[in-house]
Amino acid sequence: MAEKMFNTGKIVNTHGIRGEVKVVRISDFAERFAVGERLYLVKGNESPIQVTVDAYRSHKGFDLLHFAGYDHIDDVEVYKGSYLKIDEDQLTDLAEDEYYYHEIIGCEVFLNEIDKLGEIKEILSPGANDVWVVKQPNGKDVLIPYIKEVVKEVNIEAKKVVIEPMEGLLD
Repeated sequence: MAEKMFNTGKIVNTHGIRGEVKVVRISDFAERFAVGERLYLVKGNESPIQVTVDAYRSHKGFDLLHFAGYDHIDDVEVYKGSYLKIDEDQLTDLAEDEYYYHEIIGCEVFLNEIDKLGEIKEILSPGANDVWVVKQPNGKDVLIPYIKEVVKEVNIEAKKVVIEPMEGLLD
């Protein structure tokens, strides 16, 4: 197994008594939860447990998963709050101007080459485009829409993003 692991979802609850879990997705790739996919259950600092998805459906904004061999609520109850992860080998190549969340979170955001706004601490996916939550050193968080009119440059290697705020964005 690869050293690096990446979040694809968080188990927020069980569903029914037959071992289904309710998951909040932390990935743009619903296919991560397809039947036959390999995932890793990670609870706190415990060692990852490999599971195989043997049933998947969407229900009221959540993904409901069932893992092979986990056929009762008692088998999965202990994993509430755990993360579902993939290993580095399971990452897929992305198109130009597409990034994994782990590549963007932690990037410093600049208004130009020298004026630092803050650091990206979270990514929201409310609809048409992602929104990057930027933690400012002093002051409240700023929400930056990931659209080409605002985000001018993304340098993953340097962990640096340059934006050109629209009028009113930083008020």
